Amino acid sequence: MRKSYELGELDEAALPGTPAAVFEKWLAEAIAAGVPEPTAMTLATVADGKPSTRVLLLKGTDARGLVFFSNYHSRKGRELDANQHAAIQFHWVELERVVRVEGLVEKVTPAESDAYFAKRPLDSRIGAWASPQSEVIASRAVLLANAAKASAKYGLTPPRPEHWGGYRLVPEVWEFWQGRKSRLHDRVRYRKSDNIWLRERLAP
Repeated sequence: MRKSYELGELDEAALPGTPAAVFEKWLAEAIAAGVPEPTAMTLATVADGKPSTRVLLLKGTDARGLVFFSNYHSRKGRELDANQHAAIQFHWVELERVVRVEGLVEKVTPAESDAYFAKRPLDSRIGAWASPQSEVIASRAVLLANAAKASAKYGLTPPRPEHWGGYRLVPEVWEFWQGRKSRLHDRVRYRKSDNIWLRERLAP
């Protein structure tokens, strides 16, 4: 299957000096365009030289980096403990855009995790207690039983489990991709050198 990409263009000379500003603009445009799940992203991690990916949701962005939340004991959590290097990709098909980010992942502060956890729907907070994420379970009934136990124990105010919290990917490289006609796509990379963002055009 082939498609000609003709919705936009990317002129590096007109871009802001910081990649975070470009990303925030593109994300806002994806939301305004009604892109399904605009904050959905693929997170890639590596352990023992083997890569793995999964899709999750971006929950915050600022000059420090991109924030997401997970079970610290999950596969991704274990892999990030072993190797902090990770990559994130957003693909907004409807806008013919891709954003790639590479960097080191760190845990956010417990206070940040507590603040976000308190905002989650009750079912999601109970779910954090119910799911031994990435572990083998006998059936879905195990999850439902765990959720019932957690609900009975904590009621309407479940605390944040110590094994659940936030991560921040601190970017070292950003790449912005805009589809163009004839496969002559626009690719602009920002890479950090001596705390300065260098902007470069890449061949498609």
